[in-house]
Amino acid sequence: MLFMEVSFRILVGVVVYALFFGFVLTDKVCTNSGVQSSHTYRHELLLSRKSSWEKQNLVNFYQLPGDDYALTKLGPRKILTENRPGWSILNRHVVFRKGTVTNFLQEVSLHDVRLDPNSIHGQAQQTNLEYLMMLDVDRLVWSFRKTAGLATPSEPYGGWEVPNGELRGHFVGHVLSASAKMWASTHNADLYAKMSSLVSALSECQTKIGTGYLSAFPSELFDRFEALEDVWAPYYTIHKILAGLLDQYTYAENTQAFKMAIWMVDYFHNRVKSVIAKYTIERHWLSLNEETGGMNDVLYRFYSITGDEKHFWLAHLFDKPCFLGLLALKADDISGFHSNTHIPIVIGAQMRYEITGDPLYKEIGSFFMDIVNSSHSYATGGTSVGEFWTDPHRLATKLGTENQESCTTYNMLKVSRNLFRWTKEMAYADYYERALTNGVLGIQRGREPGVMIYMLPMRPGSSKARSYHGWGTKFNSFWCCYGTGIESFSKLGDSIYFEDVGENLALYIIQYVSSSLDWKSGQIFVSQFVEPILSWQQRLKVTVKISSKKLVPRVHSSTLKLRIPLWTLTNGSKASLNGVVLPLPPPGNFLSLTKVWSQGDEILLDLPVILRSEAIKDDRPEYASVQAFLFGPYILAGFSNGDWDIKPDSYTSISNFITPVPTECNSHLITLSQNFNNSLSVLANSNRSIKMSSYPESGTDSAMSATFRLIASNPTDAIDQLIMLEPFDLPGFLISHQNEGQILRVSNAASIEKEFSVFRLVSGLDGRNASVSLESESMRGCYVYSSDQGSMVTLNCSSGAVMVDSEFQKAVSFGLENGISEYHSISFVARGVNRNFLLAPLMSLRDESYTVYFNVTVTQ
Repeated sequence: MLFMEVSFRILVGVVVYALFFGFVLTDKVCTNSGVQSSHTYRHELLLSRKSSWEKQNLVNFYQLPGDDYALTKLGPRKILTENRPGWSILNRHVVFRKGTVTNFLQEVSLHDVRLDPNSIHGQAQQTNLEYLMMLDVDRLVWSFRKTAGLATPSEPYGGWEVPNGELRGHFVGHVLSASAKMWASTHNADLYAKMSSLVSALSECQTKIGTGYLSAFPSELFDRFEALEDVWAPYYTIHKILAGLLDQYTYAENTQAFKMAIWMVDYFHNRVKSVIAKYTIERHWLSLNEETGGMNDVLYRFYSITGDEKHFWLAHLFDKPCFLGLLALKADDISGFHSNTHIPIVIGAQMRYEITGDPLYKEIGSFFMDIVNSSHSYATGGTSVGEFWTDPHRLATKLGTENQESCTTYNMLKVSRNLFRWTKEMAYADYYERALTNGVLGIQRGREPGVMIYMLPMRPGSSKARSYHGWGTKFNSFWCCYGTGIESFSKLGDSIYFEDVGENLALYIIQYVSSSLDWKSGQIFVSQFVEPILSWQQRLKVTVKISSKKLVPRVHSSTLKLRIPLWTLTNGSKASLNGVVLPLPPPGNFLSLTKVWSQGDEILLDLPVILRSEAIKDDRPEYASVQAFLFGPYILAGFSNGDWDIKPDSYTSISNFITPVPTECNSHLITLSQNFNNSLSVLANSNRSIKMSSYPESGTDSAMSATFRLIASNPTDAIDQLIMLEPFDLPGFLISHQNEGQILRVSNAASIEKEFSVFRLVSGLDGRNASVSLESESMRGCYVYSSDQGSMVTLNCSSGAVMVDSEFQKAVSFGLENGISEYHSISFVARGVNRNFLLAPLMSLRDESYTVYFNVTVTQ
């Protein structure tokens, strides 16, 4: 009996048996019992060293017997017990079918892709490169050296890399992967030297230990893992280290790293072998209730390089059949599972399909993507609630601060990328674009190196800065999402282009990102320039240029396939090749161009970008009104402290209640400031009243509150003109006044007398250059007045001698500067019930409060 090859199918059969005969899964022992709580909770409890925690929680970690475990005792018990094969049988009788599937799209090397440094993607990559260069090798390997008994110069890092943390070392594995991919993407010589030094330092640790073992924690953690005792995911960290070493080999040709990784695999091969020999294979599967990362994936990758059957065998032992079995049955039963524990297992199953051609594993990946995307995903493309999946189609009541763990997006991108390579289906390419745009590009805090988020809050009035974790720090966070974050921003060029190297050579362009490709198979250089998308124009304009690699004419043709996204329209779409108009296929297809490409060939693509809404994944009728707005692939977040009500007169067209902000409006934005005791203050909206506040940092609520749109006949030269001031984040509201001495308010323009919101902008009464004063048009001689930092702003009137009083002149004079906040090039205004909303891409936000979903009800 080929036990290892059929064991997975046996479990599938067992589950089918249980389902048909009425057994109910009352307690998911398979859910990763060691992760009944989030990573954050486990980290903090671990560091608290509370002995009571172990007593309270250990009973829930490895439940014996639980219902899932009992399933292995039901049904075809004889198959599982009679003639149980020993280790040698398992190792000898694995069936290998390497190379049976060959029609996949192929990756193009990161070495051959270069991002435009001025593009959003290029800037994000550069920010990440700067962070990688900040990291110190001695501090990274501190715990590795401590474990190996070597000297430990410098100081260890904190956060999840703290010396007594059980996940220590995981981030170092991510650094190995990220630096290898970043070097391939940039060929930065300083980064190459740093990552080579890191590999050498780790090699010294492994050599000192002498067994092949390499980790920042002692092997005793694996003793506890194998004994089913409380321990925090030691194989999770080993996966990161192995993947990092393998990436150093595949991207940077570091053979030392590869030898280290093989030695590590040999060590863990023997370790797992001993567990199965001492107990049973079922005992090993039970231990997989603790998170093991992508061990199956990285080991299948090793096998694809080495062809060593023990690597294949060991990979299969980390396939976690109790989870993959549910997917094989096509049961949407992933609620309660820890999301990022199980997505990597599916990625490993996908790798198994590529190696073996077993269609079962292809179906597992496809079904998994379908259920996550249709039942458990936000409009951003992300998934998870507090790190877990909840009931399908029930997201409306799960919007909080702990949504969409960044790690899950990183891994779901891998799943969709594989499916696109296998199928060329546009839906997977569109998903990749959406999830990358909204779930990856926005997790950095602007251009600040090493500042990223763990969760992406979804609750109305949320902020990236106000989740449980908020923004991380450069050297004292190192969460799991920091690791996947630095990898994501190191490989932004890996899914722009794919190639078909079959009989008909073709290059697929599936993302429109300003970049260049040295297409070696096609013997040409391909560059694409993408004009910034503007909400006012609502067009995607792409120029693809071809350069020849050789002076001699090319004689072989090849095909360029340009993605026509699902979010565009047939009407208004245009394309041309060297000035000749081309017919375009409908959205969701590829524009295919086959020719012998020559120097100077140029393709122009001009597509409409449509504005649309998307309902939340919740099938309860009372939540049908919860909608998100998208502009092409961009999720539009509304600046809001909690308001989310929109009530259009009709929903025949979304443009009836959402309108674009013209690009030139940025030149109309101003901030008014005063200097009190050498401290600069700004005039700001504070809960619909105007006060003087401390000068704010850009990218914050305070910055928006201190920014106003100057409404005038000539906003760029408004001195001696009548003006109105509209708060940046409250379109349709105006600063207004009533009587002398009263506080200025922010009022709905539709509900106030216009005369109370009109001012004349005059040169500052204090006589300083670039200062201005605001005189009420309806109450001449009355000016906007401030007496001190923190004071409320009022309308004060004076005449005669008081007008020349220096204190009064100073109090009514303000510095005029460009607005601290500015409109994103993709900005809209949505008409709400109690207020209007300024919309901008979620990815562009930093600390501002926002809502992703709106309550949209149509007037009856």
